[in-house]
Amino acid sequence: MDDRARDIAPAAQEPVPYLSGLTDIQRAAVEATEGPVLVLAGAGTGKTRVLTTRLAHILRSGRAWPSQVLAVTFTNKAAREMRERVAQLIGASVEGLWIGTFHATGARILRRHAELVGLKSNFTILDADDQLRLVKQLLESHNIDDKRWPARAALEVIQRWKDRGLGPEKLGAGETGDFAAGRAVELYRDYQARLVTLNAADFGDLLLHNLTLFQREPDVLASYQRQFRYVLVDEYQDTNVAQYLWLRLLAQGHRNLCCVGDDDQSIYSWRGAEVGNILRFEKDFPGAQVIRLEQNFRSTRDILGAASGLIANNESRLGKTLWTERADTDKVIVRGVWDGESEARMVGEEIERLHREGTRLDDVAILVRAGFQMREFEERFVTLGIPYRVVGGPRFYERQEIRDAIAYLRVVNQPDDGLAFERIVNVPRRGIGEATMQAIHRLARARSRPLVEAARALVDTDEIKPQARAALRRLLDAFDRWRALTETTDHVTLAETVLDESGYTAMWHNDKSPEAPGRLENLKELITALQEFENLAGFLEHVSLVMDQDTGSGDAATLMTLHAAKGLEFVQVFLPGWEDGLFPNQRAIDQDGAAGLEEERRLAYVGLTRAKRHATISFAANRRIYNQWQSALPSRFIEELPRAHVAIGAAPGLYRMGAGSKEGAAWDDDVPGRGPGFRRMHQAARGAGAPLLEGRASVVQVDATSRHQAGERVFHQKFGYGRVIAVEGNKLEIAFDASGTKKVVDSFVERA
Repeated sequence: MDDRARDIAPAAQEPVPYLSGLTDIQRAAVEATEGPVLVLAGAGTGKTRVLTTRLAHILRSGRAWPSQVLAVTFTNKAAREMRERVAQLIGASVEGLWIGTFHATGARILRRHAELVGLKSNFTILDADDQLRLVKQLLESHNIDDKRWPARAALEVIQRWKDRGLGPEKLGAGETGDFAAGRAVELYRDYQARLVTLNAADFGDLLLHNLTLFQREPDVLASYQRQFRYVLVDEYQDTNVAQYLWLRLLAQGHRNLCCVGDDDQSIYSWRGAEVGNILRFEKDFPGAQVIRLEQNFRSTRDILGAASGLIANNESRLGKTLWTERADTDKVIVRGVWDGESEARMVGEEIERLHREGTRLDDVAILVRAGFQMREFEERFVTLGIPYRVVGGPRFYERQEIRDAIAYLRVVNQPDDGLAFERIVNVPRRGIGEATMQAIHRLARARSRPLVEAARALVDTDEIKPQARAALRRLLDAFDRWRALTETTDHVTLAETVLDESGYTAMWHNDKSPEAPGRLENLKELITALQEFENLAGFLEHVSLVMDQDTGSGDAATLMTLHAAKGLEFVQVFLPGWEDGLFPNQRAIDQDGAAGLEEERRLAYVGLTRAKRHATISFAANRRIYNQWQSALPSRFIEELPRAHVAIGAAPGLYRMGAGSKEGAAWDDDVPGRGPGFRRMHQAARGAGAPLLEGRASVVQVDATSRHQAGERVFHQKFGYGRVIAVEGNKLEIAFDASGTKKVVDSFVERA
């Protein structure tokens, strides 16, 4: 051992301080340095500490130089933190250590050998905008209609192939799909050729070219296999096929591959992650050790019990059970509410109570399944003055599709709104380009008139090209027509008409990108928001005031999607919208069947395990979606929660399940959370067309007798006055004066 190795490796008789404080199983994972090892690290079990300590141990014990260790992460932040922590643990520099993301490491290797795949070492890495512009050029050169087959969708198809490690030469006739009438492979081939001409690569190429390099140049592969004595991978459950193949090739030399991950937290299949990579680890690497980290240092026993009982319903998993030595406990609360507004009110009031009692807002999170759910919570927090932040995306009214839709409505309401007009004049694309807009601006400045007036003047001249002139005239005529509708049509119907006739909704229907369905859901939620106002002007003023609110950079509650929450933790977590169809998401089930349902269940598991002390699940009996009320049933995931770890609305400050109800009242008889009583309630509710829970969370009494009679005049807080026309148990059919005939639960009406 030379002087440098002695600087890193401790003397045999010295204690090893970086190993102190580890549990026995954590230390076993750190010291199992030889051969393939899979560390199944459950949520909150200290996997980052194990990974960094393992790296430090390999270096400090003299098993390898820093340059002989490859550590792969998924984010630059994780790589940076790991490097800093390893340096602290060993008390020496880790210069030369190969640590970084898959893409960064792939780029580093590729620059050394770029000529072997047709590039120069100074190749450019294209960003998303550059890629999109290039695909648009190719669609045009191939005479492919980019309205029917958008460039973003074509790029998504190409990226999926790259995630699977497939270059155009590896794609057969059966892989082409129906995109662009089967011409997607042709586009892919030309796209790759164009990248070579530009001396450029996109992010997918950084690994795809590595695979080509390793497969075609065995000497190059052998040199890296010799160099990397140890390979460590974080978040292995999130790897795609290309990453998996790349790792397998590099690890074949010394076979000292350690993968750390959690199959129960694999939630990113929509961006290429393959849970099968971690599930078949033992098959891929015969003789592999599997070490399970199951002691959780984050959550209470009840939170872990609920999460473990839920995820046990998945068949595609390696299996583990989280446990804790913590003595404190607080059961998971399940809350039923009438609708989304009641849900937001309940969460807002509970956050206020927690804050009064000393809980920091930074320790509170609301985790939703879909982005459109955020709107009602944002509105409520603004009303209550609760500071909040949206993580992983913009606030609801800041989203692109919402800003676009509101811009249309602003121009309808106020024709002089030039900023709004300019935003949507060519969205969706109408052939009104930059030259046309420059001409409109010149005329507007010259005459000191609004843009819309200048546009009207130009459509009667030859200042702009005929195609743009015709498109501009059609748009102006449409605005005149929509503005006339304000005299005869309610503002909600008007908004729907504008979004449909403008082609804006169709634009997102035709968009094949993964974000498009979520954007359509947000547009539906915008229509729902409009219903809460008397007119369009009032709504637009409200939006302006909401957007002017300072959400604060200090102590603030966190609002985010479940997907964005992975890796985070909070004292109090609210999990709203646990209804079948919303969560589990029906689209995920329709697309991927049983696999989609299992990923949704993993997402629920991730949500629950973000909570350190308190978790509150809520579901609504009704959701107003796209101007329509829809009845909903509680998520099947609620039925799968073990009764021993769940309380029904039994937390201080929360609405209880009904007058005098006991904890667990929703589970009658001796039902352990998923037994016959709960199922009977589901079945009865389905058969009667009634929600499972009524009002602010009273259990539906299927066999109850109503105190009301047919013919009575009654009042309902939401639907106003009406007359009872039929009675069935505790359900009433009422002809409301202004809302039509509806079925409601009798406890929500009173005699008029």
